[in-house]
Amino acid sequence: MSVHTRAPLRIDFAGGWSDVPEFAERQGGVVVNAAIGLAVHVDFLTGGGTIRLHAEDRREHVTIQSAGAIVYDGALDLHKAALNMLPVTGGIEILSRADAPSGSGLGGSGALDVALLAGLARLRGEAYDREELAELGFQLETGELKLAGGRQDQYAAALGGFHEFTFGTDGVGVRALDVSPEVAGDLAQHVVLAYTGESHFSPDTHQRVWDAFARGEPSVSEALRSMRDLARPVADALEAADWRTLATLVDANWEAQQRLDATISTPKIGRIERAARDAGAWGLKATGAGAGGCLIIVGPPRRCKAIVDAVRAAGGEQLPAAFDFAGITVREELPDLP
Repeated sequence: MSVHTRAPLRIDFAGGWSDVPEFAERQGGVVVNAAIGLAVHVDFLTGGGTIRLHAEDRREHVTIQSAGAIVYDGALDLHKAALNMLPVTGGIEILSRADAPSGSGLGGSGALDVALLAGLARLRGEAYDREELAELGFQLETGELKLAGGRQDQYAAALGGFHEFTFGTDGVGVRALDVSPEVAGDLAQHVVLAYTGESHFSPDTHQRVWDAFARGEPSVSEALRSMRDLARPVADALEAADWRTLATLVDANWEAQQRLDATISTPKIGRIERAARDAGAWGLKATGAGAGGCLIIVGPPRRCKAIVDAVRAAGGEQLPAAFDFAGITVREELPDLP
């Protein structure tokens, strides 16, 4: 049997960082994000006597003789953790690939969590609803692998579309925004998604932010609350298709985001930001945590080509910015009979 899964990446408009339990369980988090057309794809093929794991886009390959020999050592640990959570009998080959560069700040690891678990669940004959898959994906990273992080990426990948998520001690609240595919298509005409060429992976940045929050540093706590409080106005702007207001709010989120740590905006991000604004952008922010990755840039359609040209001249790269309403999808194929 072979199974194929696809889980979309996301862009976050406001509230990022506030979904992390360190903040969410003490002060409550709110994030507004949208799934996009870029995705993580995973293929599963049963058979053989070993476990063969591949991340094709990263050119990483691991062969393990049996499930009992799985060790977390930094080599395809998400794949290994998924197999430990939802083990399958016999040999299996798992091949993953992503449509966006590694470290792009678009929620790739959360999408991979969901895609891995959805495929293994299908092989095991188990059924989970989308929110259950999202929660399992979060537990894969924070429970099984003991990694720090929030929940927004897994929920966006599982559900697709535009959502306002609330995070707290009572769990996750999910509200689908009233954004039609037609409105999403119009928004896409106002958005440039720019990859900076720098990976956003920076554990030191995360550690400094959460250490400062734990110490009660007012500037960090205030910045986190400011980003959280912008999420609901952003949801209103999306539902009203008010792109100028959306751009203003996205800008405000970016200003607060940069107050978290000096490394959130790198020199290259600064060059791309200045170039985009000079070319006519209304507003922008880094996706995800910042410190590299992508920028979402909002501006008038008539200026988008100039913005793209300016981004490229500053060393960035345009990525497709279409939106996704399907969420996680699973396709199964049985072998041909002789």
